[in-house]
Amino acid sequence: MDWMSGEDLLATLSMEQAVRAVQRDLLGGLDPARDLARVIDTLEHGQLLYMPSQFGPYVGAKVSTVAPLNPARGLERIHGIYVLFDAVTLVPILVLDGQALTALRTPAVSAAVADHLAPGQVDHLVVFGSGTQASGHVEAMRVIREVGTVSIVARDPRRSAALVDRLLAIGQPARLGTAADAADAQVIVCATTARTPLFNGGAVRDDALVVAVGSHEPDAREIDSTVLARAQVVVEDPGVALREAGDVIIAIGEGRFTGSALVAMRDVVTGTVQVDHSRPRIFKSSGMPWEDLVVAAELLRARGEAGNN
Repeated sequence: MDWMSGEDLLATLSMEQAVRAVQRDLLGGLDPARDLARVIDTLEHGQLLYMPSQFGPYVGAKVSTVAPLNPARGLERIHGIYVLFDAVTLVPILVLDGQALTALRTPAVSAAVADHLAPGQVDHLVVFGSGTQASGHVEAMRVIREVGTVSIVARDPRRSAALVDRLLAIGQPARLGTAADAADAQVIVCATTARTPLFNGGAVRDDALVVAVGSHEPDAREIDSTVLARAQVVVEDPGVALREAGDVIIAIGEGRFTGSALVAMRDVVTGTVQVDHSRPRIFKSSGMPWEDLVVAAELLRARGEAGNN
């Protein structure tokens, strides 16, 4: 059984490889609705998550923690490890840095479905947040679309400016923005710890895509009921969203949305459900165990291919 550090993980598998692996497996029969159950326990200082999954030749599980006060301590909010097993012998094959795996798989999943939901031309990408997921989502959206300008909207001016500088250094036009910039964006990404809406959903363009990944709690949301009421709403799995996605649950409680209108991302990727480009699209992610497994298995394949070259 081998260990793969976060640095090795990110050097082995590109964002584009991760995005295409998610799309390939959804097209190849992976059904998020049949995923193993995720367990979330509340701790004194945060949460403990256990995320098991099985698909094809592999079984895997991630154990991670979420400590909301860690950024104030100079530490990352999420930590964890991932173990990949052979599905037949159940022998462990690989142990991965769970934090780095999450940093890669979450934006890869978003981009895998955004490839179908986003408008063909993205002149303006607005990203709420300045952390790992914010940066990863810029990279992921650049895999599926050419991006004009990126506006970063976040509470921490130092981290926001640093992210803008990193984007400018790779030739991506970027600037600091405000919540009002959401009205001009073709793609809006919400990757924050916010518990209340970040922008006015009534101002979102009809051709825009909103990606919300920051919350998996039923009483927290990043987007308001106004934009949900207008939008075609896509989720990883409707059952999970109705239990965990506060953006959806709160809108239903306010009478602004109906759970039966949720669309599973697999149906979008496979073309079973047509995308409605006449109104905003929303992808609300809660995070599911199958996502880690797909990317961990692809890491194992990529490492094997690199070793054979």
